[in-house]
Amino acid sequence: MSRKGSAEELERRRLRAAALIDQGLKNAEVAERVGVSLTSVKRWKRAVRERGAGALQAIPHLGPKPKLTHQQKVELAEVVRKGAVAAGFANDWWTTRRVAKIVRDRFGVSYHFNHVGKLLKALGFSPQKPCLRATQRDEAAIETWRTRDWPRIKNGLVGAARPSCFSMKRASCSVR
Repeated sequence: MSRKGSAEELERRRLRAAALIDQGLKNAEVAERVGVSLTSVKRWKRAVRERGAGALQAIPHLGPKPKLTHQQKVELAEVVRKGAVAAGFANDWWTTRRVAKIVRDRFGVSYHFNHVGKLLKALGFSPQKPCLRATQRDEAAIETWRTRDWPRIKNGLVGAARPSCFSMKRASCSVR
C-alpha cells in the first residue's frame, strides 16, 4: 500500500496514532481511527519503544541540490517571456535546445535538453505550437471567399450530375 499525503501529513498521522496508543486503545482500533493498516500501527509502536517519540518524525528527502537558484529561474522565465528573437535567435520559436543554450550561456549551468522541458513546466510554461500563417494573409478576402464564393461553388456542384468512371453494365467493362 502506498503512502498518501505529504511528509508532514504522514508525521501527523503517526503522532496521532501514538497519542491514541498512549490513551490505552488497542492496535486494531487505532488503525481503524487513523486509517492505516494494523501492521503500520505495530511498526510505529515498536519504533517508539526502541527509539523514542522522535522515531515518528518526518525525515525530509531533499534530493539533489537545484542547479539554478530561485533568482536565476525567475530571470530565465523573463527571458523566455520576452521571446526567442529578443534572446538573439532568428525566429520566435523556443525549443528545449535553445533554452538549454540560454541557461548554459547566461548561468554557466549545463542541462540536457530533455530535462529543460521539466524545468520550463516547473516555471509555469507549457508546450505550444506556433500558429503558422502567411504574413501577407488578407483576412477580408478570405472572409469574402468563405461567405460568397464557396457557397456558390458548393451549390453549383450539388446540382450537376457527376460523371461516373465505372458502369454498372458488365458488357461495358473495358478492362478484360
